[in-house]
Amino acid sequence: MYTQPIKRTVFACLLSSFAALLLSCAGIAQAIGDSADEMGDSRAARALSQSAHSFERALGDITAEQEYFIGRAVAANLLTNYRYCNERPELTRYLNEITAALVVNSSEPELYNGYHAAILDNLEVNAFATPGGHIFITQGLLDCVSSEDTLAAVIAHEIAHIQLQHSIKAIKTNRVINAISDTTLSIAALTGVLDEAAIEIVTTLHDGYAESQEFAADTLALELLAKAGYEPSSLITVLEALKKNQRSTSGGFNKTHPAPDERIAKLERPLRQYGHKAPDADTRTYREARYNAVKSWAFHSPQ
Repeated sequence: MYTQPIKRTVFACLLSSFAALLLSCAGIAQAIGDSADEMGDSRAARALSQSAHSFERALGDITAEQEYFIGRAVAANLLTNYRYCNERPELTRYLNEITAALVVNSSEPELYNGYHAAILDNLEVNAFATPGGHIFITQGLLDCVSSEDTLAAVIAHEIAHIQLQHSIKAIKTNRVINAISDTTLSIAALTGVLDEAAIEIVTTLHDGYAESQEFAADTLALELLAKAGYEPSSLITVLEALKKNQRSTSGGFNKTHPAPDERIAKLERPLRQYGHKAPDADTRTYREARYNAVKSWAFHSPQ
């Protein structure tokens, strides 16, 4: 994934998200008082430090609203490095229809602001999922799919990352709790701590998840596909396509995910529980026709 510097405006967005998270902790508003301006730096710092234990609990039980705003800040960062494609609204709508079919049959069909899929106009083969329901798929990855079922497999994997809260779990590893616990820090220093934390969080979210998390997302993706009536083995088909792509490109999935062969091997056992029964023939025919109709005019990036 990308390694370009984070823009300063994104710092402010992320800091606002964390400020909202801090302010939501039980008792923090009373601790700070009616107006932070009436406090000295040391008093405000003590108030924030006293909320550190609440903040730690909040990381373990972040509300849907907080998760959404953190994810929105991460999405804003993504869009400073990738161009959002808004020239093909019909294709974006198609991606979101597939997303809706997958999540409505899942254990977590609703989020604070719902699930939203979008296209990144970039030939890098990659996809991203942020906390709170944002899913981004690059043009390069769209070029690797061959059917609605394989496209659904890509989306299902990203939905799985969201539902398993892998990004939020990455935030939990941050040193921000210990830093906030330092009662000697001034407001300015605390702001600097959060500024540094923002860099760490975004870096963690975009360097790639642990292999165990990728395997877990693949396994849940099989379940999401099966429940929505898609062929679970379509995920294997996508991984085979990525394996071929891997030979000629670098970066993207090659950098952030385990090797396709390793992922395929890990899927062999969980895939058995779904058997080899194909989805209803009429439904499959409809999906194929819909995919072919959309692909004929919408899948290729505008020149």
